[in-house]
Amino acid sequence: MQRVLIVEDEIFVALELESILEELGHVVVGIAADTRKAIELAALSVDVALVDYNLRDGATGAALGQRLAREFGIKVIFQTANPTSLGKGVPGTIGVLSKPHDADQVENAIDFVTGRSPSAPRAFVVFSRDASA
Repeated sequence: MQRVLIVEDEIFVALELESILEELGHVVVGIAADTRKAIELAALSVDVALVDYNLRDGATGAALGQRLAREFGIKVIFQTANPTSLGKGVPGTIGVLSKPHDADQVENAIDFVTGRSPSAPRAFVVFSRDASA
């Protein structure tokens, strides 16, 4: 069981993801649609954050993900329909899960970033070590 933060500005997408995570046995600490709310929720002992690239306050996902990893030690998984928008990666973060994704891909991505699985799911792009160092 992981404590997961959902950072997604499309409420129906966020609620579906929350349902998937809870069915998988994870605890959703909250849903944030922008940077301010995400930082507020990050203080609640979060293990993993699923961060959309485009949020209510713009294309702030990359900077937010880096901040969550650096300041809070959270394992960050980006989620976006356009993984190339993150280039070779974001320092401190792990990778990007392509949207749309299903429950198995979400579960496998979380298992991978938390060390419970040795391989990433097919829809998950692991950032190069140079980018995530």
